[in-house]
Amino acid sequence: MTKKELRNYLLPAAAATVGTSLYILADTFFISVAAGEKGIAALNIALPLYGLIYAIGGMVGIGSATRFSLERETKGKNLGYFPNALFWCLAFGLVFTLSGAFFTKDIMKALGADGDILTVGYEYTFIILAFSPLFMLGSTVTAFVRNDGSPKTAMAATLLSGLFNIAFDYILMFPLNLGMKGAALATGFSPVVSMSICLTHLLSKKSTLRLFPFLPSFKTLLHSCGLGISAFVGEISGGITTMVFNYILIGLGGNTAVAAYGVTANAAIVVNSLLGGISQGLQPPASQSAGRGDRPSLRLIYSCSLKWALAVALISLGGVLLFAEGVVAIFNSSGSRLMAEYACPGIRMYFTGFVFAAVNIITCGFYSAVGRGRESSVIALSRGLVAITAFALILSRVWGLTGVWLSFAFSEGFTLLLSLFVRALRRQS
Repeated sequence: MTKKELRNYLLPAAAATVGTSLYILADTFFISVAAGEKGIAALNIALPLYGLIYAIGGMVGIGSATRFSLERETKGKNLGYFPNALFWCLAFGLVFTLSGAFFTKDIMKALGADGDILTVGYEYTFIILAFSPLFMLGSTVTAFVRNDGSPKTAMAATLLSGLFNIAFDYILMFPLNLGMKGAALATGFSPVVSMSICLTHLLSKKSTLRLFPFLPSFKTLLHSCGLGISAFVGEISGGITTMVFNYILIGLGGNTAVAAYGVTANAAIVVNSLLGGISQGLQPPASQSAGRGDRPSLRLIYSCSLKWALAVALISLGGVLLFAEGVVAIFNSSGSRLMAEYACPGIRMYFTGFVFAAVNIITCGFYSAVGRGRESSVIALSRGLVAITAFALILSRVWGLTGVWLSFAFSEGFTLLLSLFVRALRRQS
């Protein structure tokens, strides 16, 4: 594995995830124009659902694609991971669809929505839940195409679906005057674009992915999901963080504080997407190198990926330290002074955590790619679930809003220390 070969995986994966983050930002911007502060708060209430949907899709899809890569190198076959992953994504997605059909208001209330936010965000949340199977299938197909040696096709699929989303966000929300309902419909149909582009690889002679008659296997699913835990936590962590923060912020500053965090969370999506893209990009070559027992290539993959991730984190931190007011103003279309007072210092404090997060995300993704699911799961669960929740609850009591903004950095710093401890234990064993 050379640096040039590695770049052929890292750059397309990072570019693809940036495309995803851009359409999320476009959603946020258009919703801020169409529905103002309440629209952003409603979107922020729905973000944990996005996180859970993509987390399950990532766990199944990326985990199965990783098993596919590892076993193709060691056994020369894939044991039906592709069709099995598609079946289970469809099954899980239908659970979300049925939940939305009967319990959308209950779900929104459980996530912290009040009367005004329920009214503004009901249709948006209902449609997102209805399209859940497409979201899961789209991310799974893209992961398999990337692992089947076509990272550029996977990149094109993700980028073009993002462009479709941005274009139809505008068309449906403004010329057709559908508001937040239009934003949800544009997002819901975008996976159709990505899967259509992925078909160019799936139908080509280069593809080793095949659909054939099979019996769905829960055992195969569990075998795959062990390597998809980091992807699961990587996706769901944003949703859990948002849900915990929303509950805390409602008590500290009401819907304005929730909207301020919505601005911070959506700006952070870009950085998270870049870091996650690098983590996804290293996975196919790392899995292939691990299958061959090529340790020099594994060291190169980890060190180069880590350098790229740290560069992204430091550039992003520098950007918000200098231009926080401008970033907040983009999404503060109503010109709320209070929201700006909450969001500007908040985004600066929050982004300091990405310096630690860069190391954690790359380490977690690397461990998953080489089959070290246990270590990957420990890091992922700490940063995505345990540490962030604990620090948010503790620091908000000590420092109020400042504690909420700083909890991300504290949790990532704690997880970095934990990952170093896990690594030291492995060396001693």
